[in-house]
Amino acid sequence: MGVVNVTPDSFSDGGRWFDTTAAVKHGLDLVAEGADLIDVGGESTRPGASRVDASEELRRVIPVVKGLASEGVTVSVDTMRARVAEEAVAAGAALVNDVSGGLADPDMIRVVAAGGAPFVVMHWRGFSESMNSRAVYGDVVAEVVTELRDRMDAVVAGGVAPERIVIDPGLGFAKDACHDLALVAHLDELRALGRPLLVAASRKRFLGHVLAGEGAAPPPARERDAATAAISALSAHAGAWAVRVHEVRATADAVRVARAVEGAA
Repeated sequence: MGVVNVTPDSFSDGGRWFDTTAAVKHGLDLVAEGADLIDVGGESTRPGASRVDASEELRRVIPVVKGLASEGVTVSVDTMRARVAEEAVAAGAALVNDVSGGLADPDMIRVVAAGGAPFVVMHWRGFSESMNSRAVYGDVVAEVVTELRDRMDAVVAGGVAPERIVIDPGLGFAKDACHDLALVAHLDELRALGRPLLVAASRKRFLGHVLAGEGAAPPPARERDAATAAISALSAHAGAWAVRVHEVRATADAVRVARAVEGAA
């Protein structure tokens, strides 16, 4: 899953693809590098980010979804708003990726159920402005699994077919680096929930902490692509359905090598 952020303020590449033409071209370039689907988002969810209004999110997202879908690209829409999800699916999006798992907008589950698109349910404990304060766990793996299972049950109760649910542990969302690493180390416990697993680790803070080492400043987000590819290979080996990345070629190569090693075992 290649990332196209149509935003001025995303943590990794905010502003680079803010223009519709540039965003569509970038999505096509990611497909050429090996992406199977493109995730288009118009609202930053980095820690501390403020929300944009619905009309601005629509203005950013819908033309890019239309442009990519018209080129035959499989598109997912990264949104917490039911209206944006509904219009994006009408414009050609094949999947709805909601980092709140339907919690941010009470209409989301109804809209997804009616539209029939697969739905990514991510582990989420609150909006970006306050999520760092919610990174408190006794056993992060057990708690994330339990909270995701509860969220899946709520989504199914709202009318979404179980077979259309994808789960995401929400790396970096209300989690510190130690929590993210523990979740990556125990992807098998998340897969035990019985749904396809999306891992979205690309360029995130925990990778910066790992690369920097104790007490040093983390490298900039765009210098974390090799580390991202390592997580992608580990995730593929653990049976993930997809990995969400900003730089596709390194991850595609890493996954290809992981698969070749498995095939030779």
